[in-house]
Amino acid sequence: MRQRYTYQPRSGHGLPHDPLNAIVGPRPIGWVSSLSASGQRNLAPYSFFNCFNYHPPIIGFASSGWKDSVRNISESKEFVWNLATRPLAEAMNESSASVPPEQDEFALAGLTPIAASHVNVSMVEESPVNFECRLTQLIRLQDVQGTELESWLVLGEVVAIHIDEALLEEGIYQTAKAQPILRAGGPSAYYGISEDLRFDLVRPDARRG
Repeated sequence: MRQRYTYQPRSGHGLPHDPLNAIVGPRPIGWVSSLSASGQRNLAPYSFFNCFNYHPPIIGFASSGWKDSVRNISESKEFVWNLATRPLAEAMNESSASVPPEQDEFALAGLTPIAASHVNVSMVEESPVNFECRLTQLIRLQDVQGTELESWLVLGEVVAIHIDEALLEEGIYQTAKAQPILRAGGPSAYYGISEDLRFDLVRPDARRG
């Protein structure tokens, strides 16, 4: 029988480092740009991010604390997700710095803001993929007892998608070619992907159909 290390998170994990975000990983990065009510640009990465619906496409990220991104999106009802890639990793990391709200993370990270087509939020020009989004839900998370936590889930419908045409081969998006980076556990661990690591599985229903 497999020997299992078991713990209850509320009582502590008893390990040198909390394994939770290393187990649930690597995770795609929610590199989110937003605009404050006063017109101040903001750009920040969130490691709790994913896509949650296909038609219409809905993506979301969770923020520990009521941060600038959440405040801006709650006011404007708009945001942009920018794909974080290996060539942009250092710039993405720079944009994670805790700075005053009046600091423009685009400038801090040496990135170029460009206008979106359907929302009033800047996109990262250097990023090869951008999703323009409109807020659908802003949810304060709670625990099993119903106690509200200092964490918010932001969900948005993707209303426009921009893809660098170099990533489309015969109309098919090449995931590995984009060099996306993924967040792992600990303070500094990231991963990339490559075509060499790809494998394919066909769903059982498709095999039978």
